[in-house]
Amino acid sequence: MRRPVWWRELTIALVLFGFYLVVDSLNGEDRKAAAARHGHQIFSFERHLHLDVEHTLNNWLAPHHTLATLANYEYAYTYILSALAMAIWVWVRHPGLWWETRDSFVVLNVVAIATFWLYPAAPPRMLSDLGFIDTVSRGGTIGSWGSGVVDTANQVAAMPSLHFGWALWVSVILARITARRSVQLLSAAHVLLTLFVVLATANHYLLDAVMVVVPVTLGVWYADARHRGPAGEVVASCDAFFLHVEGRGAAQHVGGYVVFGPEASPTTSDLRELVFAELVPQRRFHQRLLSASRWRRMRWVDTEVDFDQHFEERFVTGGQAALNRVVAEYAERPLPRDRPLWRFTIARDTTTGRSAVVFLVHHAMADGIGTIIHSLSLFRPKVSLGDGDATLPGPLARTGAVLLGLGQLATDGRARRLPPGTAARGYGIASLDLEAARTLAREHHVRVTDVVLGLTAEAVRRTHPDLAGRLRGTLRVAVPLMVRPPGAEPEGNATAAVMVDLPLDGRSFPTLLAEIGRRTRRLRTPTRAIASRFVMATGLRLLPEPCAGWFARTVYGGAFFHGIVSNLPGPSQHMTMAGVEAEGIYPILPVAPGAPFALGAMSWDGDFGWGLATDLGLLDADAVTAEVARLARELSGLSETLPDASRMAPGESEEEARA
Repeated sequence: MRRPVWWRELTIALVLFGFYLVVDSLNGEDRKAAAARHGHQIFSFERHLHLDVEHTLNNWLAPHHTLATLANYEYAYTYILSALAMAIWVWVRHPGLWWETRDSFVVLNVVAIATFWLYPAAPPRMLSDLGFIDTVSRGGTIGSWGSGVVDTANQVAAMPSLHFGWALWVSVILARITARRSVQLLSAAHVLLTLFVVLATANHYLLDAVMVVVPVTLGVWYADARHRGPAGEVVASCDAFFLHVEGRGAAQHVGGYVVFGPEASPTTSDLRELVFAELVPQRRFHQRLLSASRWRRMRWVDTEVDFDQHFEERFVTGGQAALNRVVAEYAERPLPRDRPLWRFTIARDTTTGRSAVVFLVHHAMADGIGTIIHSLSLFRPKVSLGDGDATLPGPLARTGAVLLGLGQLATDGRARRLPPGTAARGYGIASLDLEAARTLAREHHVRVTDVVLGLTAEAVRRTHPDLAGRLRGTLRVAVPLMVRPPGAEPEGNATAAVMVDLPLDGRSFPTLLAEIGRRTRRLRTPTRAIASRFVMATGLRLLPEPCAGWFARTVYGGAFFHGIVSNLPGPSQHMTMAGVEAEGIYPILPVAPGAPFALGAMSWDGDFGWGLATDLGLLDADAVTAEVARLARELSGLSETLPDASRMAPGESEEEARA
């Protein structure tokens, strides 16, 4: 059974408490005046309805000093202790119900705190003209809200009563988990006692207790809608993110593009047999999406695979450009969601004899690394990428990293807006020498990822000076970082994006690399990546699906970055597909809505294959990749030698390579 991770839950609790503190910090004189006015309104409305029982209870309790003191302590502590006991009990005895219980509690508090913000209300004991006896101040109860110990507590948060709300929530959750009458009677008694105490101590109005039923109900309803849906495996929020942002022209699938020369090409029958044997048995490749309603989280359910809907053979004319166009066409339209979200195509060019395999999976199925792992099953010999060198801090450090990273992300700002693009997509490829790229990185004391970023920025500047001008010399890119735990399955997304600003001001390339190396230091500190991962994997899971979709569409795309640049690892040994050696292998990354491009650079058997998908209304993929290849040769001193296939843009002549 999947068990909750304590540091993630602690982080959620701290973020929720932080939300409360932010609202509490707004309590200036104007809000206090509004709170007093609202308190009088609530009490007047109760009098109008003849529900003002607070004076009767308060006048009875106040003369009984011992009972009043006990009531103050009950008010101060039991609602916290009961909720904490409930959380521990569910965590230990019913871990499978933890997420449902946690989500209902979070929604209850978020709704209540939002109400404090929008409608501050002072408690009866704080309004001297109403004639209530303040048992809290008179008794000096240690730790009670409004006492000397915590006199800075929020005293304009009467509506609704979270003290009564927490007690009621505990009783509701207990009733749903256990049928033991003794437990439910004890919990009901605590609810009634808390109701009496909040009214008799003049900390709340009766309507405060009545109105808290609304956030309690919303929390339980929300948790039911998310966790008690139809059968199947719930789509993780970090995976559903890419379903929410998808649209025509922004199909969110990732994959690989394998190019074969005219001398040899795998047969269709061999490829069909390979795909059927290696891919279809894998879990996600025989599952489709199921959505009961727009308010319920989507689920993965098993289904029969109609192989002909996923395997396709296409014939084109026009050489390498025509083969590239096949990838671009797929980037323009999403995969059908009524079947498993993958496609395998063999495209054959009838004019040159060249061919290419296009293997696509939806981003909801896997990220770039996961797709490479899936792809490796189609090659021989079979190899493993290993767990990589990604290291994550310990639980406590991770919680601190999330809190710090959230602040950093909030201050990163937006990207400069570009004109609206189009739904038309382009796709270009380039092959570089991997060792040359590594040498360039060593010579300039940067990383290979910095070289990729530098080549990208300079190629965009040289080929699209008008775009560089619109961006006023700064290209903001999202750089995905892997946060996949060692040994994790390839399914799902285990990456987080960190924004990096690339200069487009025409400075020399060594100076450009040095500046990029300085700016990418944030890639080597984990706070932003861990916070981004927390938002995607945990934060969005707490939101209703329409809200999660709105958030995804708001933060992902041209408003915050201009492109995606990912440096992906691949195997270092020689490999074949269906017995045939590939001429080049290139990644396929999806273009985000409103962004000009997505670039993947992947090492494979000493080669460095670049795949660039672009919005054709903003960026020419072929022009940029050709410039990348030329710039790489220029920088590595290869222009004086006869270029081979690994140092030319595919389909480029030797004369063009020398130019």
